[in-house]
Amino acid sequence: MTSPYDQEVFFNKYSQMLRSLKGLQGAGEWPALSRLLPDFKNKDVLDLGCGFGWHCIYAAEKGAHCVVGVDASEKMLQQARKKTNTNVIRYIKADIEKISFPKASFDVVISSLAFHYVDSFKNVCQTVFDVLRQQGDFVFSVEHPVFTAQGKQDWIYSETGEKLCWPVDSYFYEGKRNTCFLGEQIEKYHRTLTTYINTVINTGFELIQLVEPQPDSDFLKNYPDMAEELRRPMMLLIAARKKV
Repeated sequence: MTSPYDQEVFFNKYSQMLRSLKGLQGAGEWPALSRLLPDFKNKDVLDLGCGFGWHCIYAAEKGAHCVVGVDASEKMLQQARKKTNTNVIRYIKADIEKISFPKASFDVVISSLAFHYVDSFKNVCQTVFDVLRQQGDFVFSVEHPVFTAQGKQDWIYSETGEKLCWPVDSYFYEGKRNTCFLGEQIEKYHRTLTTYINTVINTGFELIQLVEPQPDSDFLKNYPDMAEELRRPMMLLIAARKKV
């Protein structure tokens, strides 16, 4: 199946997003996510759904021994390779749900806003568990279940166009959602908060921290339009560790 990010119109729109243009500094959740990340010094790191490669580059800059970025989109990987100027990072085109690495290959697995595109979060967690070494770190972000539940992923508006509230519907009906993202129809998957947390725990991870990030004051000062992100959670961040 072709990645939606390889569709010309959608990719061009995505490339104009703040996080695409500014990298980690253009991502409102970055300050919160960066605090969850482990020390990368001399670590072998796997980034699932690496996109433009921002997190891979960050890990390399922080002293990672080896970084492997995986993404299903060739267009995303082309951009990542253009931005990368170190041999520490290697990029692979592959579906997250079909990756194959030897067991205990990595010290850290990270993923940014990719798992809401996969059908089986359970299988992904098991794969991550298998490729991590003992006491390995698993840190990821996804779209928050409050954000994904209704499907349309848009506000309810007044007759004058005012954003009244964010709809939450069919919350406990997990599964595929046909969403409108950047004006294009994109397929995503909704899961409850319970499913995300219990799947991580039941796979064998120790839950370290859960965060519902908010844009910080500096980010809001530079991008005041992002203040609406304080009205409902858009993202969920989870840090876990493989137990001995």
